[in-house]
Amino acid sequence: MGKELVIGLDIGTTSVKAVIFYLKGALIAEAEALINTYYPHPEWAEQNPVEIERSSVLAMKEVILKAKVQKDEILTVGISCGMHSLICVDENSDPLSQMIIWSDGRSSAQAEKLSQSTGKEIYLKTGTPIHPMSPLIKLMWMKETNNEAYQKAAYFMSMKEYLLQKWFDKRVIDYSMASATGLFNLETYKWDDKALEIAGINKDQLSEIVPPTEILTDINEKIAEEMGLSSQVPFVIGAADGQLANLGNGAISPGEVAVSVGTSGAIRQFTKGVPVNEKQETFTYAFTSDTSIIGGATNNGGIALQWLKDLLEFQGSHDELLAGANDVEPGSDGILFLPYVNGERAPVWNQHAKGNFYGLSIGHKKEHLVRAVLEGITFNLYQIGKSLEEIAGKPEKISVNGGLTKSSLWVQIMADVFGKEIHLSDTHHNAAWGAAWTALVGIGKVGSFEEIKKNLPAEKVVQPNRQNHEVYLKVYEKYEAIAKNLAVYFE
Repeated sequence: MGKELVIGLDIGTTSVKAVIFYLKGALIAEAEALINTYYPHPEWAEQNPVEIERSSVLAMKEVILKAKVQKDEILTVGISCGMHSLICVDENSDPLSQMIIWSDGRSSAQAEKLSQSTGKEIYLKTGTPIHPMSPLIKLMWMKETNNEAYQKAAYFMSMKEYLLQKWFDKRVIDYSMASATGLFNLETYKWDDKALEIAGINKDQLSEIVPPTEILTDINEKIAEEMGLSSQVPFVIGAADGQLANLGNGAISPGEVAVSVGTSGAIRQFTKGVPVNEKQETFTYAFTSDTSIIGGATNNGGIALQWLKDLLEFQGSHDELLAGANDVEPGSDGILFLPYVNGERAPVWNQHAKGNFYGLSIGHKKEHLVRAVLEGITFNLYQIGKSLEEIAGKPEKISVNGGLTKSSLWVQIMADVFGKEIHLSDTHHNAAWGAAWTALVGIGKVGSFEEIKKNLPAEKVVQPNRQNHEVYLKVYEKYEAIAKNLAVYFE
């Protein structure tokens, strides 16, 4: 026997990543295949599941070639996948349409309609916000528009289910991916009859629900050969990318909050049981039989900064754009920015939400706008975090990862707004490492999820400026009031 290695396969919105790790978490090799997104109509966002399945096979093949490993050195493979995708498939599990992804907004009218009727009842049972991202709402749209693929569908699947069906000929879904559909009952851990009725489908059209440690064996031999793997390597179903990013970050104990901010963003925390926020401001998605993750996802992370860069027609790099904002005082000299330029999920859950600059005056310059955007993104995350506190208490540790962490200015703003130390992960492969670790738990190679804390890369810690924190607390009060008052004008 040679080395003992594990693979994390992470299927995101923009790319598929395959990452090989040593058992202690050190990276050996990675491979990435980009995913195309198609926009056939305004507010529609689709991807091709056949393309993504092929990209997943190619990423696996490439990473194994890069690492120059032998087939018998790979112990197991764990899978992470983005949530809220929906594919209509026929009896052979072949797609009848493109896959509708989380950012698709075509079902806004159905979300609004359900919100005004039995939406809260459904939310309290499922933990999934009533929003166009939810497959439940997507299915409502299909039902009400007499969608052809919906009418012909034998089954409805997420991207992960489609891939597993093609590789293992099994229709299974893990707790977290099921939980994110809006069709899963948090009390029974079964498909919810009322949600199914609203969607116009039956439970036989959905997959068997299993734990994240479920082992899948005997992968299709042709696919195994394409990858360069033995067909006997055990795959472990894993979970959704949000849960696994927290796990891969070590943020798994009470009081440990993980924040991911790339193009979009999210703030999440593991908790015992399945507590649901009465105000409908956060999600609750199951992970294991007795733990879940609560949090909120924002549409507006780095995308808001990119929007400003394009708007200003700034030709330099992002670093150059941010440089001048270092010299602007906290509070951006009176400018507040509501970052809802891409609609919004948490905390307002309104696809029609709009971005706003408030407090502009003739003395303001480009650098004031830049800092205001960074602060607005952070205030939005802070507002979601306050909703989490109502369920899980104040955070004791905040870990941050994602593209925006490359900006030392933004990380300092984050520390100052939250008034907490910010722990920066040295890797951008948290979800892949979380998937790999779940696989190791699944095959019994490691004893528990918690043991991952002994197998994490070193972190950089950024301290808050207490004086700036006091300033930000006052500015945030104004931000929250303006956000609340303007919400009535979103349409």
